[in-house]
Amino acid sequence: MKYTPGENIFDKFFQQRQSLIQQFKKGDISKKEYIEESYAYIQRMNIKPFKRVDNFNKAIYNYQFYNMMAKYCYLKSKEIKKYDKHPDIYKEYLDKVNYYYHKKDQSTLRAIELLDFYDVEAYYIKVTSSNLRENLFEIIFKDHEQVILHSRSEWLLDRLKEEGVFKEGIKKSLIENYINEKY
Repeated sequence: MKYTPGENIFDKFFQQRQSLIQQFKKGDISKKEYIEESYAYIQRMNIKPFKRVDNFNKAIYNYQFYNMMAKYCYLKSKEIKKYDKHPDIYKEYLDKVNYYYHKKDQSTLRAIELLDFYDVEAYYIKVTSSNLRENLFEIIFKDHEQVILHSRSEWLLDRLKEEGVFKEGIKKSLIENYINEKY
């Protein structure tokens, strides 16, 4: 990412993200467009994830990076599968999806560990997708209301349960419209 003295890279990244979220909420862009615009921003700014994650902001930044890369690769895999012409490229994209989602889940755990599991809550969410039902869970941070993470990871779920931050039952997602919109 290009750095300008006095500029906060977190602020710049999250301002761009917030702008796209507002456009999505107003209906100005679709979920697909949100993903494509986020990916284009990452590419344009030459954004890379942090190797040394020693604070909450870095962990969340990495989560957003890996999540967007996974969603973009999934989007591309769907486009390739639609024409059923390049099964090898389709598989490459799916491998990338799995890789990025795993890295995202590692970033999630790192963010939670940095807070020592304090003021963190996780729960299954209501979804319209049968594939995600009783599979997708939301993680919220009471001191960081804007940070809402999601996962399907079994190992992460087990760790959240071990630490006593996973609540049984199913709740409505705090970002239900985004979660349930297909792309």
